[in-house]
Order: sequence, then C-alpha cells, then structure tokens
Amino acid sequence: MSISLGQPCDEGLVLSKGATAPCTESSARWILVATILGSSMAFIDGTVVNVALAKLQANLDATVLQVQWVMEAYSLLLAAFLLLGGSLGDRYGRRGLFLLGVAVFALASLWCGLAQNIAQLIAARALQGLGGALLVPGSLAIIGASFSEKSRGRAIGTWSAFTAITTAIGPVVGGWLIEQVSWRAVF
Repeated sequence: MSISLGQPCDEGLVLSKGATAPCTESSARWILVATILGSSMAFIDGTVVNVALAKLQANLDATVLQVQWVMEAYSLLLAAFLLLGGSLGDRYGRRGLFLLGVAVFALASLWCGLAQNIAQLIAARALQGLGGALLVPGSLAIIGASFSEKSRGRAIGTWSAFTAITTAIGPVVGGWLIEQVSWRAVF
C-alpha cells in the first residue's frame, strides 16, 4: 500500500495565479520597495548590534551575560514567532499584519535607543524580535500575492538579494554609527 503525498507546492502561492489580480507595474514597484524596506529593518538589526555590544556594555554597566541577552532576546522571539506571524497574516490579512509588525518594530527600536538600563534594552529587543516576526513573513507573502506568476520569481529574488545585502552591511553601518553618533543610533 502506498500513500501519495502529492507534490510540494502543488497549488501553493508560488505556483498559483494568486488570490487577487496582480498589481499594476508601477504599484508593484512600490510594493516591492516597501516590503524590502520593512524586512530589511529586521534583517539589518540582526547584525548591526554586534558591533555595539562593547560600548553598550560599558555605558549600561552590564555583564557579559546581560549583553548576550541583548542579542538573544531579539533572535529568540524572531525565530519563535516567525511561523505564527505568517499564519496570522494569512488569517487576518497580510498588509495589516505587515504594518503592525513595522509599527511594533519601529516603536521597539525607539525604546532600544532610549533604554536607560540593560533590562529595558533586553525587553525592547525582545519586542523588536516580535515585530520582526510579524513583518518578515508578511513582506514575502505580500510580494507573492501582488505579483503575477510571470514576475513573482524576479520580485522574490530582488527581495532576497536586498535582504542579504542589508544583513551583510549591518556591522559596517553599525560601526560607523557608533563612531559618529552613539551606540543608541544603531537601533
């Protein structure tokens, strides 16, 4: 007895015609720019903080363990809620959840920059991770739903390339901001 599981992505979003009609070419460009900017915030923030650790440790009189939690609180919540963020976007609307993720991420970034002690910074970084978990899957889902089958691959490739670039330049940008402004500016 054999069980057929079907083909992966048989009728998934990647191969489908989409639930709605694709956007016009000019609006599709703006959608791509918005989703790249939104998700890039989350990706760059995963690497930009690394170079700020020594400065913020000294400024906030933190231990090595506490500084590690500044990094891990973000990564942990981002990873823990990423799938839930995608599922909530499917259920309640991709655009709304993406915008909620951007708002949560931006407010948490402001809180990080204004944190007066290490506990506040760790809590703000955790909230940033939650915001990132809402906006990252939403950005890719919006691209999948907004582009025609013909142009979807190129749009996803462009999104992927820009998020990889922002991840790579995070430490460079972070180092420059720390030297020119303050460790608080990396958030």
